[in-house]
Amino acid sequence: MPPFVLSMWGRLSGVGRWLGPSLMQHLHRPNRRTLWGLLAAGPVLLLLYTLLLIPFTPAISDIRKAKTEQPAQVLSRDGKLLAEYKWAHRQWVPLKGIAPAVVDALIATEDHRFYQHWGMDGRRLVGAALATFSGDRQGGSTITQQLARNLFPEEIGRAPTLTRKLKEAITAFKIELLYSKEEILETYLNTVPFLYNAYGIEMAARTYFDTSADKLTVLQSATLIGMLKGTSYYNPVLNPERAQNRRNTVLAQMVKRDKLKPAQFEALKKRPLRIEFERQAEPQGPAPHFSQQLRKWLIAWADRNGYNLYTDGLVIHTTIDSRLQAVANQAVARQGRQLQAVADAAWSQRNGWQPRNPLVETLVRESTEFRAAVAKGQTPDEAAKALLADVAFLRTLRQTKVRVQAGFLALEPETGQIRAWVGSRDFAQDAFDHVQQARRQPGSTFKPFVYGAAFEQGLNPTDTLIDQAVEIKLPGGEVWRPSDGGPPSGQAMSLRTALAQSKNTITAQLMQQVGPERVVELARVMGVRDSKLDPVPALALGTSPVTLKEMVAAYGTIANTGRYVEPLWVTRIENRRGELLQEFASARPQKAMPVQAAQDLRNALRGVIDQGTGRAIRTRYGIQADVAGKTGTTQDNADGWFILLHPQLVAGAWAGFNDSRITLRSDHWGQGARSALPMVGEFFQQALRSKQIDAQVRFVDTPRSRWWQDFKERLRDWLQDWWASRPVPEKIETPPTRPAVPVPAPVLPTAPEITESTAVSGRSGALPIETSPVPAWPDPPPIQEEPPLQPLEMQELTPSPALPASGESSF
Repeated sequence: MPPFVLSMWGRLSGVGRWLGPSLMQHLHRPNRRTLWGLLAAGPVLLLLYTLLLIPFTPAISDIRKAKTEQPAQVLSRDGKLLAEYKWAHRQWVPLKGIAPAVVDALIATEDHRFYQHWGMDGRRLVGAALATFSGDRQGGSTITQQLARNLFPEEIGRAPTLTRKLKEAITAFKIELLYSKEEILETYLNTVPFLYNAYGIEMAARTYFDTSADKLTVLQSATLIGMLKGTSYYNPVLNPERAQNRRNTVLAQMVKRDKLKPAQFEALKKRPLRIEFERQAEPQGPAPHFSQQLRKWLIAWADRNGYNLYTDGLVIHTTIDSRLQAVANQAVARQGRQLQAVADAAWSQRNGWQPRNPLVETLVRESTEFRAAVAKGQTPDEAAKALLADVAFLRTLRQTKVRVQAGFLALEPETGQIRAWVGSRDFAQDAFDHVQQARRQPGSTFKPFVYGAAFEQGLNPTDTLIDQAVEIKLPGGEVWRPSDGGPPSGQAMSLRTALAQSKNTITAQLMQQVGPERVVELARVMGVRDSKLDPVPALALGTSPVTLKEMVAAYGTIANTGRYVEPLWVTRIENRRGELLQEFASARPQKAMPVQAAQDLRNALRGVIDQGTGRAIRTRYGIQADVAGKTGTTQDNADGWFILLHPQLVAGAWAGFNDSRITLRSDHWGQGARSALPMVGEFFQQALRSKQIDAQVRFVDTPRSRWWQDFKERLRDWLQDWWASRPVPEKIETPPTRPAVPVPAPVLPTAPEITESTAVSGRSGALPIETSPVPAWPDPPPIQEEPPLQPLEMQELTPSPALPASGESSF
């Protein structure tokens, strides 16, 4: 032991020896002064400890904010409410909007001297302490103390300690100083939790009795107030007998406090509960997936700038157009229902969904029920056999797995502003976002990057290649032989026609000429910036999974004559008084490819609409505007894609299943031209009819042979590169009370790898809009979409039929 420690220990020991006899002498023969000193020491120490805890309790300003908290509001560009970000799912109602029986039951049961104390009831506290010491534990908290605990759970805590009770009492005293008894009752009844994501008396009334707070009867009021002693223990849904006994206890307390007549009590206590339970879905607004993705970015923004997203009343103005969002919702819902009918027929118990199907057995062995059975002691074979024989289980599994999903995104190419975002068919059933989160193989929608790289290197759309069998040798001696639906014609085919007809053989030859590395580089600068792209020959046919957001942004680069603009979703943020906190402008365009190459690519994509795989845009939807686009279909029709370009709007859709091993099992419906195209087609049809976009606007082509145009292009590119290298601070406006910290313009967060999502309650709703009946699909000659890859002597380029491709969902 160090010398200085030994020295200190000796000194303390000396003091102890000097005090010890004196103290023991006073305790052995205490006089009156000693007794009074000992009795006063406890309260004095408790008072000192209480004073020390005051700085660690919620401040007066925090209590005022808790009473007046306002959730953030998310508005569309045309001023419609898209979402509100709240701490909890509740609807605030004034005290006069609550049935009097609720207040009578609350005061009679929880705090009958509520109007006589200042936050703490000394008599009740002493009685509770004596009962606890005798073995019958009771709570002595007043309504105000419970409110303090509900408003500030983190600051006060839940542990049964003296520190927590003192913090609770201090905060209750502050609340009593600030607010009247009526305000305390109103706040308490609007913030108390009632299970099932129901906060406040209004949500509780709707959840358990399908009524409103002002219409609650005496029995219903007693039932809900009875739950406050222990919401789980007295849950009327799971524990009706306990809940009924507790309800009668509350009624007895109301009789005791002269809030109910004895005769009424005798009649009421014999009645059953009569619960009408229904979970209250939290409204998600017309763009729920967009709102959930935006929430993540806003939380980080609020933290950096010293705001609370849930209480400070922020107003976020977004780029979403509510009218276009409504059209997108309807288009996705309509096509989703049609595809679901096809999927149900293809996977009925008479067809594909049979116990002897190897895929069905695999899905059974991957289920939670299978794992639970094995955990209980069954062998894997026994568990699988039992589940495969369970008709009800197989039906539920089929409904879960064989559910068609979709994603849709539309943005303005010149500014990057997002106009519509649909992440799935129904947010309530699938909260997983198929725009920003899901990565799927893009199929032939990836081919424009190959053709764009070729045009960039000097090839023209009129240049030709021979439609012939292709063999590409790969490392390790493997050979890749891409093919189309039929045998090669052996004829020369222009690049424009090859792209319009989505010829795999021509695209593979073109990939050899430009090189996979250049294609990857071009895809990156055009907008595919987050997903991993493997520089292999098969990438030409879209084997690397990407997000729909990336693909639509990249096609926006084509529409914007080769200039990429980062997608934007927020234009400005204001405080509750309408003062500007921060304004966001579109990012500066970044040159991704020469103007002439972009024009050649866009003009070639016009052929897809006029005479190729996307001609249903003209024939079925009657769209005669200047548009271009591309379809895409992956192996076994697991993914269907379609993206359409217009000078004012670019929109894309994806259709498929969360598990890529599940497909529509139909070469007709599985193609992107029939699974994804109808969503985009209906969207553009309605947008043009409602004048949201102008049918007369056309893409402007720069003449190829004018030296002045070439010079201006080079000069513009040089100026953009020079200007981009200069650090330019963003213009920030701040309110006089709280400074805003400069942050870069908001862009969509990097998409994470696809993961299984947790279900969130809510329902995507579409705003009403007048629509005309969609004409029936005509019967033109079958569209030969790009066929799936047919690799020979090479297994790693093709996803295994039992496992999804890398980066895809495996729900």
